[in-house]
Amino acid sequence: TASVLGLLVLGQSVTGASIPNTPWKQRLQERAEQYHGPSRPYVENPSRAAAVRKTFDISWDGYYKYAFPHDSLRPGNNSWYDDRNGWGASAVDALSTALIMRDALPIAQILDHIRTINFDNTTTEVSLFETTIRYLGGLISGTHRLLPYDLLTGPLADIYGPKENFTVILDQATRLADNLAIAFFTATGIPDNSLRWNPPRPAGSSTNGIATIGTLVLEWTRLSDLTGNPRYGLLAQRGEDYLIHPRNPDVGEPFPGLLGTNVGIHNGTFVDSSGGWGGSDDSFYEYLIKMYLYDPVRFEEYKERWIDAAESSIAYLVSHPTSRADLTFLAMWDNATSLNFVSEHLACFNGGNFILGGLTLDEPRYVQFGLMLVESCHETYTATATGIGPEVFRWRDSMTPFDAINNAPPPANQSAFYDANGFWIQSSYYVLRPEVVESIYYAYRATGDPKYQEWAWNAFLAVNKTCATGSGYSTIRDVNKPDGGGFTNFQESFWFAEVLKYSYLIHAPESPWQVKADHTNEFVFNTEAHPVRIFGGSERTANR
Repeated sequence: TASVLGLLVLGQSVTGASIPNTPWKQRLQERAEQYHGPSRPYVENPSRAAAVRKTFDISWDGYYKYAFPHDSLRPGNNSWYDDRNGWGASAVDALSTALIMRDALPIAQILDHIRTINFDNTTTEVSLFETTIRYLGGLISGTHRLLPYDLLTGPLADIYGPKENFTVILDQATRLADNLAIAFFTATGIPDNSLRWNPPRPAGSSTNGIATIGTLVLEWTRLSDLTGNPRYGLLAQRGEDYLIHPRNPDVGEPFPGLLGTNVGIHNGTFVDSSGGWGGSDDSFYEYLIKMYLYDPVRFEEYKERWIDAAESSIAYLVSHPTSRADLTFLAMWDNATSLNFVSEHLACFNGGNFILGGLTLDEPRYVQFGLMLVESCHETYTATATGIGPEVFRWRDSMTPFDAINNAPPPANQSAFYDANGFWIQSSYYVLRPEVVESIYYAYRATGDPKYQEWAWNAFLAVNKTCATGSGYSTIRDVNKPDGGGFTNFQESFWFAEVLKYSYLIHAPESPWQVKADHTNEFVFNTEAHPVRIFGGSERTANR
């Protein structure tokens, strides 16, 4: 890491070459100098918001009729599947979206269900990460003065029920966390992500990844702040410390602030140097800046680590395809000297995260860099036959020698597609992921530019057309076939929590849970898009 820092100072790349003042960097600087916050007032579109709510209701009605109280609907044959321990994942994940939409019937049905969940019993392995972001995040979101707990106890309280509802939700969140807490009882405090149940106990994993270690701290800290019991937050923060302060940075931190993926649970050291902004790593970086937004006093150091990651990404990971130099993607890495020119739908959250970081830190360069990433991920949607982006895509880097082993050309059958669009498709599936529309939402909130509303609307129409089965919306096989290549017969719970929430909010009226560009945020979204009330009730800086 020290050598990489030295190269940064010298203006050199990790391979020793000088880092030129390239046209894209000039463009980034010019755009940053022109950014002064949203240039236009936000405009609500009631008819589009109503259309998104209608899709939510179709999805909910199909789930409630054919799958409830199980986890997920199989909308191709109207059956159910317990992919998240049989506790009703779709119901809990849907609650905060239903509350934001003021959709009374699903809210009442979900609240009745939450009372009945038995978090002491399941027959399947429990993921600490997935259970935290979906169930615990969904519950604590519903517990404060404004949402499920954080939504239900505020302006919506008079509409949606008595105070006892909020107590039940918080009690259930606490019961779940008490069962999950055994995951942290390891030699280092780094949690085991895999748990057996009846009774809860770690599965005995040898490693854990930075996303599954580093995407717990918001939900567990919030639970501590709601209950007054510091135990929950301290458990998550202890594991996070091994990521904030890598014990073997020569392996675990190939670039300043950018880490390897897997950490040994028994000794806290990294076992690899590979990583990226995609799956297995993504939400660790996401939560660094979100924890600072949640409480800048306690989590100042998290902000500094996010800045390190952001600056290293701009310095070392930026890549422009040979056929479309106007596009900007972030490469993944095998180590400090080898990049991998591949990305994922999952990684397209990065544009929104840079935008949020720029708004939070008053740094226009991060906002504008995030907008570049958003624009490029949007292109992965407009290029395909369905208008939906693929699960995994690759490109050829314009700054890397063409004969380099990591810079191979596209397959012959995708050569024309690559020439036109700047990427080729490695995995053609679409599994109802939210990240592109999520980042488009942040772009709109940062700029007020209505083009982003159009982008989000077009994405919504494409998904609505291609994934609809009648009773719900299914994952599909091939985004580059006009009919989606056939259904894979699954409606993910995050369809409710994320895709439909962001698709709705970008057209909805101003409200406390909208992202703000003027430091008046009252909520921060967890990685499952559940709104968590900012500590103290509203955004502040470390100095105020």
